[in-house]
Amino acid sequence: MKIDITKIANAILLMLENDVKHLSDRKVAILLFLCDYLYQEKTGEKIFNETYIKNKRNPEPVVLSEIFDIIANGVDLDEEDERLYIIQELLDYLDIEILTKDSFIELNFLKMEEEFDKSFFSKDELKILKEVIEKYKEDTPRKVANATFKIEKVRDTNLDEIII
Repeated sequence: MKIDITKIANAILLMLENDVKHLSDRKVAILLFLCDYLYQEKTGEKIFNETYIKNKRNPEPVVLSEIFDIIANGVDLDEEDERLYIIQELLDYLDIEILTKDSFIELNFLKMEEEFDKSFFSKDELKILKEVIEKYKEDTPRKVANATFKIEKVRDTNLDEIII
């Protein structure tokens, strides 16, 4: 697992500071995909070092989705489990509210004392992050997910295969 959880946590802080609406785990995952996709198109690299697979509803970050599922379902992890470190790192920056709906569990992110720290990002990474946040800040997760299917690389990738 090589995702950059500190960058992810700071990206979520930036989303919160910019008052992104409907900021659930699903919307965060999709916005992170869009940032990584656009940055990779420009530079050949990803911002968050996450792998995204195509599922029926949206591109899904492999490691982060697993982390969100562990949090949502209250799974106990062994103290040697690397995922526990990732969760603790995330919780150092954010509070996570678990909302149980009729057929699913949703995570909402809440700001604590930590402020967004732009020093974790390059100038170009920050530019992409801000563009994606500004473009989709008012949209529902479904609307943002639909926007990803307008991307040719997403459309051309088979279900359950890696997009980027």
